[in-house]
Amino acid sequence: MDIPSDRKYTETHEWIQVKDDVITIGLTEHAVDQLTDVTFVEMKSPGTLVDAGDSVGEVESVKTTSDVYSPVRGEIIEVNSAVADAPETLNSDPYGAGWLVRVKVADASGLAGLLDAAGYEASI
Repeated sequence: MDIPSDRKYTETHEWIQVKDDVITIGLTEHAVDQLTDVTFVEMKSPGTLVDAGDSVGEVESVKTTSDVYSPVRGEIIEVNSAVADAPETLNSDPYGAGWLVRVKVADASGLAGLLDAAGYEASI
């Protein structure tokens, strides 16, 4: 299983890529494999304010529906509409074209508790 080392991970199976004061959030390959075939993706709209631990949207599969969580307080500034239009992108490229949402960080303290690639691999 591919676990890129250029990002951080949550125990709820989101990956986080940090660039300046914006984070990109997606689901890990492990999470996508557990969901199996993703059939629907819906993220909250740009402009939505979220706290650390809040859901930024949901992903549905043939097996279940899963929330996607933000590790920080901030504002959703961009949603990957291509994944909403073609949810199977999440299955084929979870770490690239399958990113889900971008959040402008207002409080970065939530980033301190995230796992690195080795820590995430050990957790799964």
